[in-house]
Amino acid sequence: MVETDAQAVGIIAQRVESARASHDYCASHSYGEGRQYHPYMPSCCRSGVCGEIFNEKFARKTLRRYRKKGLDPIERGMVHSVAAAERNGGRVLEIGGGIGAIQAELIVAGADRGEVVELLSAYEPYAREVARDKHIEDRTTFRVADLLEEPSAVAPANVVVLNRVVCCTPDGVRLTALAARLASRVVLLSYPRDRLVVRAVMKLMNAAMRVLGRSFRVFLHPTSALFAAARDEGFQTAETGRTFVWEYTTLRRGVPVRE
Repeated sequence: MVETDAQAVGIIAQRVESARASHDYCASHSYGEGRQYHPYMPSCCRSGVCGEIFNEKFARKTLRRYRKKGLDPIERGMVHSVAAAERNGGRVLEIGGGIGAIQAELIVAGADRGEVVELLSAYEPYAREVARDKHIEDRTTFRVADLLEEPSAVAPANVVVLNRVVCCTPDGVRLTALAARLASRVVLLSYPRDRLVVRAVMKLMNAAMRVLGRSFRVFLHPTSALFAAARDEGFQTAETGRTFVWEYTTLRRGVPVRE
């Protein structure tokens, strides 16, 4: 997560510096006393590529930043865009959710349960710490899975979150369509803005990755393609917000509901 727009370039340098593979395991964890394991194996290719960047060191920094400053402006906008009628008593699914901050905030705001799905196990202990901080250990779970290969690995949810995830995969449009299929009411989607400075920074990041011999790349998917993928599943664009670098869109199934 980029903390502020002014740090957008700096965060790239930090990610490049910390690029090393993290170890994976294939399991689903309950934050309660018991642990429930699932036999599904995530894609070694996708998890290995993401592990070059999103490792334990990065997860630890993300938790420290969240504890110090809370959600950033884009994330706050995403959370606030969800109406009480859409979240209260419902389930939240955060795909590629890292430490699970958005689903945690939505649970605190009234959702019944939440789940974080990640390709990488590195985030799991830090997501558990967020759950403890928010006193929601028995209401949220963490699962390691590649939903593009096994979409049935998780149950549908009222609200599905893709926060700064589609830019980390060439399959961003497919992932948006999957999120829409899993959502009964709302999809929260954030992505880099398509503007000259953002494109330049992303090109620099990809060039640095090539020099370092890393496979990870960032992607700027056309918003028209992302929205079309959600629209094909019955969703409408309902609300947007942006900063200098990032933009979010709230998509609702059918007629928008506000309360």
